[in-house]
Amino acid sequence: MTLERPTQDPTTQPNGSLLWIKDPAGIHTSSRDNAYASRGLVVDTDTGVITEMVGAGSEPTRYDRVFDAAAHVVLPGLINTHHHFYQTLTRAWAPVADAELFPWLQGLYPVWARLTPDALESAVTVAVAELLLSGCTTAADHHYVFPAGMEESVDIEVDVVQRLGARAMLTRGSMSLGQDDGGLPPQSTVQDHDTILADSQRVVEKYHQGGEDARIRVALAPCSPFSVTRELMRDTAALATDLDVRLHTHLAETIDEEDFCRERFGLRTVDYLESVGWLSSRTWLGHAIHLDDSEIARLGAAGVGVAHCATSNMRLGSGTCRALELEEAGSPVGLGVDGSASNDGSNMIEEVRAALNIQRLSAGPSRVPVSRALNWATCGSAGALGWDNIGVLEPGARADLAMFTRDELRFAGSHDPVASLVLCGAHRADRVMVDGRWVVEGGSLPGVDLERVIARQGEQARLLMRDESNPAVLG
Repeated sequence: MTLERPTQDPTTQPNGSLLWIKDPAGIHTSSRDNAYASRGLVVDTDTGVITEMVGAGSEPTRYDRVFDAAAHVVLPGLINTHHHFYQTLTRAWAPVADAELFPWLQGLYPVWARLTPDALESAVTVAVAELLLSGCTTAADHHYVFPAGMEESVDIEVDVVQRLGARAMLTRGSMSLGQDDGGLPPQSTVQDHDTILADSQRVVEKYHQGGEDARIRVALAPCSPFSVTRELMRDTAALATDLDVRLHTHLAETIDEEDFCRERFGLRTVDYLESVGWLSSRTWLGHAIHLDDSEIARLGAAGVGVAHCATSNMRLGSGTCRALELEEAGSPVGLGVDGSASNDGSNMIEEVRAALNIQRLSAGPSRVPVSRALNWATCGSAGALGWDNIGVLEPGARADLAMFTRDELRFAGSHDPVASLVLCGAHRADRVMVDGRWVVEGGSLPGVDLERVIARQGEQARLLMRDESNPAVLG
């Protein structure tokens, strides 16, 4: 649909900044007060803020332009709380296609050790583009692989995110515990303690934005108990406090990880987390599957956030996050697509459907309505990231929107517009707005040549899979 000047109000300005997204077919606000806004919302495209929600039988107090949203279902922009952008280069790789987490990692670490700046730039472009096209406006990426020559990986990510117009929580990840010292990753993929902390401070000071209009934020993210030292975990927590940024890590993803923590530290995973100063509301965790009742209560009491990665957990056979119990204990619960080598996709609206279905297996449909799954992907994810003014449609929130049409065969015969997006399997947004600016229009990314992006990614993926002892392309 095109923007048009309203004719019913002669005081409006055709070139003004207040855009009424009018009369959507359906709307889910995820608002904390559950505001009903059947006639849409008004966005200030200059400031990137929602100025008004328009209720049934009402018109906006003021607006300049109209977008006729009669064919669209409107959601807050979806928020991805856990990803590994670089892994779009290693999707569906046959040698690890049927492996569990530890052998999957051990097979892929040597491949990721060959990352180059060009390969990473291509991978991030693919990941962010795919997320935007799925209705995702904010993504948290966990980048922890820094082989020689990749010292400016976070800088590359910032450039791509800004170019494509997304919002992001980029983490300076790390691995410091290599195989020589009892860890899982090979030595070629780990860095020393001081180098990690120095670069962590560098990227925070250079890129982290703390204001309400922030587009890029930075968190610190040692990878996992089996790939970083205890000392690095402690010192990173202290640095995050000094710099006032958030903390992220993988935790309790598999039984293998639990066994590793018991053998190396003499502690279960949550006990270990507390021992290194991470049991706080500054922290959000990837996965958090293998927890007992007391551990869930402790995480909830501390306000530790959780990224529920349903598709990846199913793909690797890792288990099921107890998302409902965590949320009810006080943990903010969001959704994450996880890496595109364990999900093999970067699609947030599809992740909502996966989370809904896997949680209904144990809790039943009545405890997991569609609205709850959508809230995990929006206001729940915002809570996990500690980002207050996104993930909802309400006055004062950032104008991040995902708009879907239902003109595909999969929606034929569907009724409830919002529920149909999840239950019938929406997979691509028609329009996406970030900070009041359209970044997806008509299901496309303006100014992005996707054919070229895909071709370049294929070339970089093939180069990455070449081994010195076997120059054949393996993937």
